[in-house]
Amino acid sequence: MLDHLGIQVADPEASAAFYDAVLAALGHGRMLQYGPVIGYGTDHPRFWISPSETGGPARESHIAFLAPDRQTVNAFFRAAVTTGAEVLHEPKVWPEYHEHYYGAFVRDPDGNNVEAVSHAPV
Repeated sequence: MLDHLGIQVADPEASAAFYDAVLAALGHGRMLQYGPVIGYGTDHPRFWISPSETGGPARESHIAFLAPDRQTVNAFFRAAVTTGAEVLHEPKVWPEYHEHYYGAFVRDPDGNNVEAVSHAPV
């Protein structure tokens, strides 16, 4: 449904360090950069960060990145913790979503709920 998604960040350097680490763990990287605007992806940029240009407090967003397997979710989680991210939920199976839903949830530097999820059975 979505071609790409962009979010605004308060501290582009801190957010870039966070997303460089967690997206690398998921097999993605920086593809394009225009000054402080960065596009991440594998075949083309699908996730973008840019400096906040709107006034007022930010609202929490939930961003879930697909992982091919549980080991990759675990790698995402380790990378996030290494950057100092707040842990919301350690990697585990969430049967209330479905029997194979395996996810980990952390906060990015702007307070967004960022998740890696695998739907694979193992």
